[in-house]
Amino acid sequence: MAEIRNYTMNFGPQHPAAHGVLRLVLELDGEVITRADPHIGLLHRATEKLAENKTYVQSLPYMDRLDYISMMCNEHAYCLAVERLLEIEIPLRAQYIRVMFDEITRILNHLLFLATHALDIGAMTVFLYTFREREDLLDCYEAVSGARMHAAYYRPGGVYRDLPEEMPKHLPSPYRSAKEIARLNERREGSLLDFIERFTETFPRRVEEYETLLTDNRIWKQRTVGIGVVSPEEALARGFTGPMLRGSGVEWDLRKKQPYEVYDRVDFDVPVGVNGDCYDRYLVRMEEFRQSNRIIRQCIDWLRANPGPVIVEDHKVAPPSRVAMKSNMEELIHHFKLFTEGIHVPPGEVYAAIEHPKGEFGIYIVSDGANKPYRLKIRSSAFTHLSAMDFLATGHMLADVVAIIGTVDIVFGEVDR
Repeated sequence: MAEIRNYTMNFGPQHPAAHGVLRLVLELDGEVITRADPHIGLLHRATEKLAENKTYVQSLPYMDRLDYISMMCNEHAYCLAVERLLEIEIPLRAQYIRVMFDEITRILNHLLFLATHALDIGAMTVFLYTFREREDLLDCYEAVSGARMHAAYYRPGGVYRDLPEEMPKHLPSPYRSAKEIARLNERREGSLLDFIERFTETFPRRVEEYETLLTDNRIWKQRTVGIGVVSPEEALARGFTGPMLRGSGVEWDLRKKQPYEVYDRVDFDVPVGVNGDCYDRYLVRMEEFRQSNRIIRQCIDWLRANPGPVIVEDHKVAPPSRVAMKSNMEELIHHFKLFTEGIHVPPGEVYAAIEHPKGEFGIYIVSDGANKPYRLKIRSSAFTHLSAMDFLATGHMLADVVAIIGTVDIVFGEVDR
């Protein structure tokens, strides 16, 4: 009888379920994992080092490209860090806009998490459902910034511009009938806030559709219940944050515990798991869909009732309006200096963290008083969660690795930085 020997195999970096360029070196005893060693660095783009050679405004678009599923949330942490060094308070309307887009981004992130997690495990339909909703939300990104993904909409001092009064519409096309174009444009009548409000009215029904497909699905539960179990103590000891920590039963959310912007003014609940397995982490994210929807509705109501400025008036930090810049010499000088020389940030150091869709995302900046950071360090939640891969996967079958990678919700842009 042939003996079963331990052997080593590569999982990734070309494997579609590796979520990017993760190379996982697995040691197997038959089909049971005895060791999982994640090898990273295959997407390293030196964001932290590049920031030392760019002005504070020039570094902002790099943030979008870290976790490229949660673009505006990355920008938010960076802007908060710069604003704390500058000791400026941004307009209240800008704070509400940021919170609204943070929650839109949270929904975007969880939609892609659900799509890829389900697809990896073998559920194809959910992928098609979630991308239907992602299209609407990416249209919101495009309406405010002109870009569907890498928005660069948040700026130190506020946001780039106010919310548009009308949504971009589908143009006549030889590939679509006039009736089809009219149907597509029907929901785009009115302002961006009207469009988002219509989305929030239909979205709870969409979440129920996802739950119908998965939550009580026998195969889904067989693939996720009892897989990758993490106790509350272990989750805290390993530095878990976000749904990875809350799925283990620890009620820790920076939006509640260390409120930033206007999170202390909006009403929402923090969903918490019980068993700390892949299934509980899935349920936590499903409930976060509903809570984000609640926050967005509250932001829409406030923004409708309270017009006002969306960026600070200090032209050492924020550019003057285009009209003023073209008619006034002082504003022209401010504009030229700001975009050639950048913001001069007072000396000091700061750490700003936000409740990113994947966990705690933090930016640590050391300033020496120049127009560029002396040092910039990014605290990535996915990097911390990936470091626990050996702990999560050991003892499970090879097929369960895919479920564990999916539940961790990694994006390599922020892992490699």
